[in-house]
Amino acid sequence: MPLLAGINSDNIAAQQLPPEMVVFGQTTAMRDVRQRLERVAGANISVLISGESGTGKDIVARLLHLYSPWSSGPFVKVNCPAIPGTLLESELFGYEKGAFTGAYGSKPGRVEMAHRGTLFLDEIAELDAALQAKLLQLLQDGQFSRIGAQEDKKVEVRVVCATNRQIHQEIEQGHFRQDLFYRIAAMTIHLPPLRERAVDLPVICEYLLRYYNDKLNGRVPMLRPALLSKMQAYHWPGNVRQLENLIKRYVVMGTEDVILSELLQPCEHDPFEALVFDGPISLKKLTRQTVRKIEAKIILKALHANNWNRKKAARSLDISYRALLYKLKDAGIPPRRSASPSTKQADGKGK
Repeated sequence: MPLLAGINSDNIAAQQLPPEMVVFGQTTAMRDVRQRLERVAGANISVLISGESGTGKDIVARLLHLYSPWSSGPFVKVNCPAIPGTLLESELFGYEKGAFTGAYGSKPGRVEMAHRGTLFLDEIAELDAALQAKLLQLLQDGQFSRIGAQEDKKVEVRVVCATNRQIHQEIEQGHFRQDLFYRIAAMTIHLPPLRERAVDLPVICEYLLRYYNDKLNGRVPMLRPALLSKMQAYHWPGNVRQLENLIKRYVVMGTEDVILSELLQPCEHDPFEALVFDGPISLKKLTRQTVRKIEAKIILKALHANNWNRKKAARSLDISYRALLYKLKDAGIPPRRSASPSTKQADGKGK
């Protein structure tokens, strides 16, 4: 049975989630994510979602909630790094009147708001030691206390946490409680980075393009196969979030060169770090590929500097116009800047 089949289609949160094929794709790693999610969604145990920033941990957390018996209850998200440490305790657990200066009345915290629902703690490793202790109490016996309160409160809540850090390293360095880790990680779900699921990139791009064309009133076409191929070879340090922002810019600007500009940015890591010398490697081939990449970056900068005028760009690079056209084709760069519908009409091409 499809994962989302049991979710009420009238649920607004469910309607805002991408289709299953977009979320899970077809890699073995994401198939494992799906299986784990299906098994644990209905169990009243805490879940830890790990993975690099931008891999979609928020979406998996929402799916866990929507596919659980508590889907009719609230889904309360707390972005731990976004709230200063001095305020985070009151945001999480609430406070009583007079608990501190400015506390003119009682206020419930996010934990209470999530009663009979799901509490999603994003970037859990950012919690300080005192808050870790209070969270441990909540997970152990379902009780907590507001700031300034004399008595504990009881709450029924399913806790889902996420992190982009290596929790075991945080424990070894004394930054995270080991007993809390065992409580929040009754089940773990690890999301692979986008570069390890490049086969899914065309489906994700198609979904994002349709979504943002509709949302932003855009009319940009689907990406060319040659460009998609280059995107699949890119390292995506910001993962799906970076891809989504890039597609937004493409829809707004209406030109593929905004995508090419990002793909041709210098890598943050050594591009030859992954080389494994367990067999013959062609030095000439590797050198030729590297030179082509460097040339493509230089040509794209020259085109930008000359407002995409190819003849001026060729002169600025001290090469012939014909040589520039050849190099554009060889690098997979569009021969001319993609024009928006309004630009085409102004040029007389939209008639």
